[in-house]
Amino acid sequence: MKGEVQTVPSSPARPARRPLAWGDLWADLHAIRVSLLILAALLLFNALFTPNFLSVQTLNVNLTQVATTVIVAMGMTLVIATGGVDLSVGSLMAISGVLAPLLFLNPAFAGAPALGVAPAFVLPVLAAGAFGLLNGVFVTRLRLQPIVATLVLYIAGRGIAQVITNGQLQSFTRPDFSYIGLGRPLGIPFQVLLMLVIVAVTYWAVRRTVFGRYVLAVGGNEQAARLAGIPVARVKLAVYGLSGLLAGVAGLIVIAINSSSDANQVGLNMELDAIAAVAVGGTLLSGGRAQVLGTVAGALIIQLIRYTLLARGVPDAAALMVKAAIIVAAVALLQRRGGRS
Repeated sequence: MKGEVQTVPSSPARPARRPLAWGDLWADLHAIRVSLLILAALLLFNALFTPNFLSVQTLNVNLTQVATTVIVAMGMTLVIATGGVDLSVGSLMAISGVLAPLLFLNPAFAGAPALGVAPAFVLPVLAAGAFGLLNGVFVTRLRLQPIVATLVLYIAGRGIAQVITNGQLQSFTRPDFSYIGLGRPLGIPFQVLLMLVIVAVTYWAVRRTVFGRYVLAVGGNEQAARLAGIPVARVKLAVYGLSGLLAGVAGLIVIAINSSSDANQVGLNMELDAIAAVAVGGTLLSGGRAQVLGTVAGALIIQLIRYTLLARGVPDAAALMVKAAIIVAAVALLQRRGGRS
């Protein structure tokens, strides 16, 4: 099966590189055909029964709402492909989201506000990436189970964000910073373009780079990968660091859209949506497989389920229960098919 590790190379020698081919893309789409069929069924149902579904405005609403989930889920896909999981992404979004306003609202940049915006795009993301690396250290050095290691920052991370802001809501009006969440180059939401770039880079990295092969090898059989000379610890550090970086980017988008930063709300429950998107997309939670395109389809399925229920007047609390039941059914079906393949 494409994207799944069947054997581990006998040495860490670089595999032969070749450009991405349409055949590879077709094979990946065929591997996630169940997810695509579910997505197509949801699209068809809404096209027939939901008023104004086939409109540019509805498309933009759904794409902008799913963009942050997809961005975070790309990092989660890599982590799960190594056999791990990252519960801290929501809290890392909160940390990134509260650090940015502290930079561009700092009185030191009062005379030149633009000087504060540039580091606000970089330093919070790097901080989230550093916390992601800390997760990797817990997993690789302290030998903690990934769910336990990342649970530390899941709990402490949001507390750190609240301490930084003293629990206060930070509101701002900075069009130059808000462009990351509200900009529309060529009429397309900027965060959607950013999401597509991140998906393309992740897909290329998994399919065509040595790092991608190492990620799948570590998740497929960690002991065999280590014996083959693959730097298992460094690979795990890298995927947790990347997961943190992408969570940091998503945190900036969320606060840019809202023009405010709330440590209690930014990234709330994002870890669950990201894990669900990865699972619904066909990536085995036991590792060894990374269905990048499947994760995108999974995130879109979850978003459309929520949109469909809300459009039919189902209360949000009930919609959460229905969404959870549908996700469980989809994951059970996909994981059963994965186990047979």
